[in-house]
Amino acid sequence: MTPVLKTLYSPDAAESGSLTPEQTPCGETFTPPTARTLIAIPIFNEINYVQSVIKRVRCYHQDILFIDDGSTDGTAEVLDQIAKTGTAQVLRHETNQGYGRALINAFDYAHSHGYEWVITMDCDEQHDPALLPCFFDAINENDADIVSGSRYMASFDDDDLPPAERRRVNCTLTTNLNEIFREQMSEPLTDSFCGFKAHRVQPSVDLDLDEAGYAFPMQLWPRAIGAGLRIREIPVKLIYNDPNRSFGGNLDQVDQRLRHYIDVLNRELALLDRPALDMAEARKLAIADGCA
Repeated sequence: MTPVLKTLYSPDAAESGSLTPEQTPCGETFTPPTARTLIAIPIFNEINYVQSVIKRVRCYHQDILFIDDGSTDGTAEVLDQIAKTGTAQVLRHETNQGYGRALINAFDYAHSHGYEWVITMDCDEQHDPALLPCFFDAINENDADIVSGSRYMASFDDDDLPPAERRRVNCTLTTNLNEIFREQMSEPLTDSFCGFKAHRVQPSVDLDLDEAGYAFPMQLWPRAIGAGLRIREIPVKLIYNDPNRSFGGNLDQVDQRLRHYIDVLNRELALLDRPALDMAEARKLAIADGCA
């Protein structure tokens, strides 16, 4: 289903990235991105967070796109009001299409509207807007095509503890991705599932991504690595406001979720003429690498 553009607002005051520190709403001092950049925020039933998230993001950047993935809790109505005030742009999925589809539509939107970079972040306050300048700095260094946040490459004093089963799934797949693609990667990944990322738009669109659900990273990484995209990680805070959040359906069962992720990864490996990853062997390697 084609997303519906409810209201489009493009700031007249400045192109994205042209703000100086003195012009930011919150008086923050940082270097804005020199490339035209969009901040894209997939959102589904986040009525408790949407107002605070947009207020904090606007301290650092003005070009903001929400992709509402069929919210039913009043979030859609709040986004309508936000769009009417010209505070952000809003794409609407009339029904829930999945996290991956929201990201893909954000890439397409950014591409069709002339953005060079898109920063993706969640709307549940688990991605700290105060770290946006770190992504701006990485964009300005112009030495990567994907700048991926990592919750595990460094520690912050106020980090949360991740739910054990989520950390285990992440570690298992990150370890196996590193092993499969070790000859093509300049540095191993430390966090393959963090959604706080900066993507160079054109190469991202060229990957022709179509994985609509939470397994999106298992398509992104093989295609990005296979295409030779330059990847770097930067540390971000480890925040879990709701450790019991549902993935939906049988994905709430950790073994089913891991199996689904591996199935998507194996489809990508087949396209690259690489052998499939066996779930038992994946776990074995992960345990040997220190995954609990």
